[in-house]
Amino acid sequence: MCRIRFALLAILVGFCAASDIASADEAAAWTALHAGRHVALMRHTDAPGGAGDPPGFRLDDCATQRNLSAKGRADAARIGARLRSEGIAVERILSSPWCRCMDTATLLKLGPVEAEPTFGNVVVLSDQRESLTAGARAVIDKWTGSGILLVVTHGANIFALTGISPASGEIVVVRSASGGSSESVGRLILD
Repeated sequence: MCRIRFALLAILVGFCAASDIASADEAAAWTALHAGRHVALMRHTDAPGGAGDPPGFRLDDCATQRNLSAKGRADAARIGARLRSEGIAVERILSSPWCRCMDTATLLKLGPVEAEPTFGNVVVLSDQRESLTAGARAVIDKWTGSGILLVVTHGANIFALTGISPASGEIVVVRSASGGSSESVGRLILD
């Protein structure tokens, strides 16, 4: 009986520690966003249908791609409203040219959105993964604005850049680190 109590206590302590780490991670992300001069990598909001896109999809035809659900559209609008209410100074918005990313970026209502091919889906464009990731790192490393560079892209792209696999709509805040790598500062899930 004592072993069971000890095991339950250990599990409870583990959950509390994980919660504290997540809270610290979120606080660090908000601090960085308020400070400016960081890059916010956001995974597009909810787009059901698995990974990638249906066979025969075309970038110039949203009807052939996985698209945002009603929840994804509402989540994007809500996340944008939260960032505005927090006074986050988004200076520039780049997006993968995929419709679910462009739609997420537009629905945030934080400013004009520019399609940036180097943030294209590295799962679908697996033969270009290395060059796309290198191009994305270069964009991050060159960011010198006083505000935030917001990039809406795919989970696999963010993982390739940071080693973090984000949830739909999650934001991973990074800064350029020495040696041309992106260093994660914190994460936000704006539910």
